[in-house]
Amino acid sequence: MASFLRQTYGQRIQNHTNPAAKLLLETMERKKSNLAVSVDVTKSKDFLAIIDAVGPFVCLTHVDIIEDFDQSLVQQLQDLSIKHDFVIFEDRKFADIGNTVALQYSSGVHKIANWSHITNAHPVPGPSIISGLSSVGLPLGRGLLLLSEMSTKGALAVGSYTQEAVRMARAHRDFVIGFIAQRTMEGLGMQENTVDKDDFLILTPGVGLDAKGDAMGQQYRTPRQVILESGCDVIIVGRGIYGKDPGLVDEIRAQAKRYMEAGWEAYQDRVSAQA
Repeated sequence: MASFLRQTYGQRIQNHTNPAAKLLLETMERKKSNLAVSVDVTKSKDFLAIIDAVGPFVCLTHVDIIEDFDQSLVQQLQDLSIKHDFVIFEDRKFADIGNTVALQYSSGVHKIANWSHITNAHPVPGPSIISGLSSVGLPLGRGLLLLSEMSTKGALAVGSYTQEAVRMARAHRDFVIGFIAQRTMEGLGMQENTVDKDDFLILTPGVGLDAKGDAMGQQYRTPRQVILESGCDVIIVGRGIYGKDPGLVDEIRAQAKRYMEAGWEAYQDRVSAQA
């Protein structure tokens, strides 16, 4: 395992200069949570109800597909982030040239850079996508995650693609704070016989305590497999927590607590095993 994985989240704060990375690590340490909830619902009422239910147990959350979106929803989300002490992650998955993504990030209906601490992007357009997004986000203290791997069956983000994604991130450490990936990226994209000094945060989707997959190719691993065995930092869980009925608040809250405890236990085992 990477030397960074022998450190607590609190100790790793000093490895980062980006404000969003520091905020996330501080929040994880303070709340004793490495759980992110991916709230993929289309109605703002359902979205806010789920966020309010899981808020006490998560370190961050995200919004992407709301049909009745308006700026009042942003304000309500920000209020909940203060109430429950979590970081906002907009899972936008930008994937265009620099000028276009800069406009998508700063403008349009969502104005993501105004309210989201962290967002993400596909590295497929090359380094210009980072330059475009950082021109908007860096002055605001935002952070970027690159999608170097995916959790779906048959994903093309493997091998040399993943290597190049990590190289791009290493060249933009002021803004790229980590990856959406299935394992630690330690040692990738480096020349031989060099020491890895870049502490990237790894956020991992495809986490489930019960199901092993779905009908659309998603593959699930347990929090222990993700955090302890693969060296990732944050588990991203969606339907495993809120199911099919956003109205079942007590059940949603119970599932969020269950995943939070499982993720944190795996992290504590990882840190203690490295002591």
